[in-house]
Amino acid sequence: MGLQKPIHFLLHLSYSHLSQITGPTVIFASMLFKDVIGQQEVKQHLAEMVQQNRLSHALLFLGKEGSGALPLALAFAQYVVSQPPAPVPVADLFGGFTAMEPAPAFVHPDEIATLPAFQRASQLIHPDLHFSYPVIPKKSGDKPVSSDYISNWREFVEQFPYGNVYDWLQFIGAENKQGNITADECNDIIKKLSLKSFESEYKVLVLWMPEYLGKEGNKLLKLIEEPPPNTLFLLVAENEELILPTILSRCQLIKIPLLENKDVEQALLQIPNTSPDTARQVAGICEGNYREALQLLQHAEEDWQSLLREWLNAILKGGPTSQIKFTEEITKMGREKQKQFLRYFIHLLEQSVRIRILGAENILLADNEKDFAQRLNKIASVSQQHALIDELDKASYHIERNANGKMLFQALSIRFYHIIQNKSLVMA
Repeated sequence: MGLQKPIHFLLHLSYSHLSQITGPTVIFASMLFKDVIGQQEVKQHLAEMVQQNRLSHALLFLGKEGSGALPLALAFAQYVVSQPPAPVPVADLFGGFTAMEPAPAFVHPDEIATLPAFQRASQLIHPDLHFSYPVIPKKSGDKPVSSDYISNWREFVEQFPYGNVYDWLQFIGAENKQGNITADECNDIIKKLSLKSFESEYKVLVLWMPEYLGKEGNKLLKLIEEPPPNTLFLLVAENEELILPTILSRCQLIKIPLLENKDVEQALLQIPNTSPDTARQVAGICEGNYREALQLLQHAEEDWQSLLREWLNAILKGGPTSQIKFTEEITKMGREKQKQFLRYFIHLLEQSVRIRILGAENILLADNEKDFAQRLNKIASVSQQHALIDELDKASYHIERNANGKMLFQALSIRFYHIIQNKSLVMA
């Protein structure tokens, strides 16, 4: 299912460019299940948990970047706190207690927007909806908590629901500072959740990126294990291995799979001026990561194929001088474009392998890409192609961590030359 709002196209723009956007800006004002890309089975499971009263007190939404774990958790949190509260029992004539009227049935996810409570929940200002996320000190000596950044958080979530923690930290001006969920934040969570709910049947805490909880997170163990009545913890994470085992063991796991290509493609088509061919191509490259898809869409006009042809010619024919020239050229592009270029190369190599197995007529690619992929099959065997993909993955990882671009691409060029020219190296 595609998005209903075009705001997500803003995500792929660097923050320095946001001010250059012209025309009206649409804000993603609500978060219904139908606003979240794909994930139909997960949505159904979450709705049934509420409707069948099988709601665990602590859920861990675990999904890789761009899969929609945060939008799903937000939609679920808004769904829960917007439910009509159970009626308050009143004394009857015989000294017992009875309700004024039958308890209301749970409202369907697609109809929750009609309730008054959802209007506050959708703006992230509902008094029973709380948030926790990595933050930084605003000045030396500060002991920041999430509530210090709540205005920034509301704006970020409205504009960049598929953003990652790097996007968030840049959004609040962290630059190279490390975000944390601190002991002070844990104390603030305990204080907030010890209070009675104001309007809703539930108090809900959305804790984004529990990977940033250090050993201080053990402060929350008792609260998570024995929470006050009708208290719901929603933890949203990308890497299970970085979460404190003591917290992990107290949560019910909700796995969020990578998005299907057709769902990404449909979502991209909701973005103005996106052609069906571009949407299909980007969806095929991004591997179920919608954040990555938006970045790829930004650079869709780049002629990656010509740049790749230039690189391969420099590696196989041009020698050191041509390789250095290419390295200078790619380094000037900046980190994001370098990553997209490497991702494009990986995509073509993967398609080359698929063509070997399935035949070119069974692969849905633009003619120029299919031709290029078939040419790659002529210069590299399957084992060589897998070796190239492995090197490209490693290079992308190092670019993410601010590796020196010149050194990386020069080393990569030499490595590629040996992989393609020396099959024994690949086998080793």
